[in-house]
Amino acid sequence: MWFVFALLSAVFAALTSILAKIGIDGVDSNLATAIRTIVVALMAWGIVFMTNAQHGLSEIGRKSWIFLILSGLATGASWLCYYKALQMGEASKVVPIDKLSVVITLVLAVIFLHEEFTVKSAIGAVLITAGTIILAL
Repeated sequence: MWFVFALLSAVFAALTSILAKIGIDGVDSNLATAIRTIVVALMAWGIVFMTNAQHGLSEIGRKSWIFLILSGLATGASWLCYYKALQMGEASKVVPIDKLSVVITLVLAVIFLHEEFTVKSAIGAVLITAGTIILAL
């Protein structure tokens, strides 16, 4: 089931790029990011209340709060940079560079999460990097 959600994430991410590139025309990238963030926050909280998950708030530990907040800050920084890049460049060049996050995630997962870096992971990372370079030129 995780694969279905991951695939849907990729489809929605692709739509995000195209819709953002169209919508950002003539709009400050920081303002556009703020608007997007409000929509995402409203949608996320709506789902929390629809699924009655809000009761779990009191059960979140300190470590989880810290890392969820840090993750939110990283997401915000990513979105601000992404929208600025989209505003300045072509979506077909910005998006592949943004997807280098896959390669960076592989490396960080090995360093911080002690996940295994296999030959398959290395080949995938090299291919993604090569594809990014080819598409960005």
